[in-house]
Amino acid sequence: MTTVDLEFDQLNSTVDALRRSISNRMMYGVGKDAVTAHPHDWLHAAALAVRDRLVARWMKTTRLQYEQDVKRVYYLSMEFLIGRTFTNALLALGIHDQMRDALASLGVDMQALTDIEPDAALGNGGLGRLAACFLDSMATLGIPGFGYGIRYEYGMFRQEIINGEQVEAPDYWLRAGNPWEFPRPEIKYMVHFGGRTVQRGEQVEWIDTEHVNATAYDTVIPGYATDATNTLRLWSARATDELDLGAFNRGDYRNAVDTKNMSENVSRLLYPDDSTQAGRELRLRQEYFFVSATMQDLIRRYQRTHSTFGRFSEKVAVHLNDTHPVLAIPELMRLLVDIHNLSWDKAWKHVTQIFSYTNHTLMPEALETWDVEMLARLLPRHLEIIFEINAQFLKHVSEQSGHDAEMIRRISLVDEYGQRRVRMAHLAIVASDKVNGVSKLHSQLMTRDIFADFAQLYPDRFTNVTNGITPRRWLAQASPSMSSLIDQHIGSHWRSNLFELEQLRNLRTDSGFIDAFREAKRQSKLRLVHRLAHHTKLPFNPDALFDMQVKRIHEYKRQLLNLLHVIVRYNQIRANPEHDWVPRVVMFAGKAASAYRMAKTIIKLIGDVGQKVNHDPLVGDRLKVVFVPNYGVSVAELMIPAADLSEQISMAGTEASGTGNMKLALNGALTIGTMDGANIEICDAVGRENIFIFGHSADEVDDLRASGYRPRQVYEENAELRMALDQIRTGFFSPDDPLRFSDIFHTLVDWGDHYMVLADFAAFAKAQAEVDARFVDKRAWTESAIENVAGMGQFSSDRTIGEYARNIWHVSSLNLE
Repeated sequence: MTTVDLEFDQLNSTVDALRRSISNRMMYGVGKDAVTAHPHDWLHAAALAVRDRLVARWMKTTRLQYEQDVKRVYYLSMEFLIGRTFTNALLALGIHDQMRDALASLGVDMQALTDIEPDAALGNGGLGRLAACFLDSMATLGIPGFGYGIRYEYGMFRQEIINGEQVEAPDYWLRAGNPWEFPRPEIKYMVHFGGRTVQRGEQVEWIDTEHVNATAYDTVIPGYATDATNTLRLWSARATDELDLGAFNRGDYRNAVDTKNMSENVSRLLYPDDSTQAGRELRLRQEYFFVSATMQDLIRRYQRTHSTFGRFSEKVAVHLNDTHPVLAIPELMRLLVDIHNLSWDKAWKHVTQIFSYTNHTLMPEALETWDVEMLARLLPRHLEIIFEINAQFLKHVSEQSGHDAEMIRRISLVDEYGQRRVRMAHLAIVASDKVNGVSKLHSQLMTRDIFADFAQLYPDRFTNVTNGITPRRWLAQASPSMSSLIDQHIGSHWRSNLFELEQLRNLRTDSGFIDAFREAKRQSKLRLVHRLAHHTKLPFNPDALFDMQVKRIHEYKRQLLNLLHVIVRYNQIRANPEHDWVPRVVMFAGKAASAYRMAKTIIKLIGDVGQKVNHDPLVGDRLKVVFVPNYGVSVAELMIPAADLSEQISMAGTEASGTGNMKLALNGALTIGTMDGANIEICDAVGRENIFIFGHSADEVDDLRASGYRPRQVYEENAELRMALDQIRTGFFSPDDPLRFSDIFHTLVDWGDHYMVLADFAAFAKAQAEVDARFVDKRAWTESAIENVAGMGQFSSDRTIGEYARNIWHVSSLNLE
């Protein structure tokens, strides 16, 4: 086919040009006029007008990547919690105010449009949000890269709170369409399941399989204040046969589409409930589906400019965001050996130079494993490859280290005890060039404890890269009042160099800046109060201390520790109502996994405690407790800027890093936390005097457990704590069902208190008293808040990605000249 240069409009971004673009997109893209258009139509038209202005940058970046034959990073993640895109794209392009004025000239309120944009619900929590921040920073730094994941039709469930209980509802985020994506129906790959393998000479063939097609959808990821852009490519499952026409013609309409529906279930829902065999199997299918399509796609891209695989590992870096994408390792081996006819040794050499792996958990029970039986049934060729990798690995270890049978058992890729299972983290470590933790403490504990044997075998393979967050979304976008104040005093370059916030230290004793800082925080609090009014029906005092614990509901996050302190505080207020109590609004938010019964019970207890506290006239405005439903990126953007106190209270040694702690500190919240995860580094950055540290350290937790921790003794010796726990046990907060929370009591008092809630309670209560004392001194509190903002430079995801690029991926920024 003959190619010619296209002639197209060169779009500028004046108010008049944007107004015209929106009008054109409304007329020719949406197919409506101003009379018939609904708010979603205006949002769609405005989004398309913005997207048009990103495309030229996108095309230029892609062209330069091929011309410069760059090494690309392929970032594989089961989750990308990218949130709303409209405002983020405007800020990246630097046209936020122009778009606001263009829409106003058409009689449209831009804030109303941004409020109705759905979150792209492609993730659950920190893992997915981290991936989204990383894509933002990769583009901003000009690192050539692709994000790869699944285009879930239904993302993480929409959480509704009905009678105080979590109820999961489907979140069909694509209901109104997605103007940001480009469907690529011509880019599709066949993904196989089941079948069997046969040996034909030296080659192995995988035959008699069932198939599903993976089709691509691309989203532009713009860099901030740069022409560089990257791509998020998401895979959607499509049946290879659309319809069983014979069954349809026989009137068997259900069976006519059964095969199609079963095939397409692979990309239907994020994280199906894996408490059942069917759920686990679907989860395995999802993981293989997206890595198979991705490996095929990156090979295709490499082969566009290379005729052999000689430079494959020089031009490709694949990063595994936790264990979910680890099947990419045997899949790439299968493609190189079985399809492209490389020898095993050459293929393995490429693989071990291409892959890198980030571990996100210190808890052995959270490390992903798969039943050998299930792998044999769904992915028989991959199981053979894993067995071969394991055999060669164990042979090498035995030859190098002597035959230590116990160590061989510990490091084997296959757990042979009980139900045989493949250990995906072990496979990732053996096949990766680099393995990193996500905070200094996490990386130390990772090599000391869960991967100690591997750290001895491969001491140079393990490293640390502390997590980070993008300042563009988490300050510039989330907190307009605060970011505007900072711009006025130090300029706007902090958005691309967060270390510039250190200049704020020169202003922490400036009375005028302190007052302005406090007012900016108050504006964020008023905005949140206004948004919560329809949900809570409660009046909130914006001058109260806003105390927030916003994160996934899990026992190790210790929402129960926070709630026990709330109950003790409630009892203290009732016992001494004349005391000058510091008013608090304690806010919880987060989702519990659908099959996690204890986490759901915790949500119910929060609700029941709130009902009691919030309607007690003796307490009044001195204490409020609220659970904010359906926590996600957009809700976080409202809550985080309004927080005064950030609850980061996991048991030391359980939180790998955390990124919520960084977002809250960046917005001027003081942290109360254990020396866990990135809290340690935040403490170093802002100073011990500007953070509230309490509780046992990771080593002290181990010592306490080894010495025989007795939570009932703690319960019996602390009268206030005992009263709170007895109120939970006897139905004080649940008179309609006195035994509703008995399991919580027994878990903490009689069944071991695995996460040391009671062990840390006294220290937590003491730290909370220090919080009260500091908050009363408004100037001292604000000075500490300013210090927290000023110290956040090292927690930018730009710094994180710079370290990945230099030390792990070995890639350079694209030359845009």
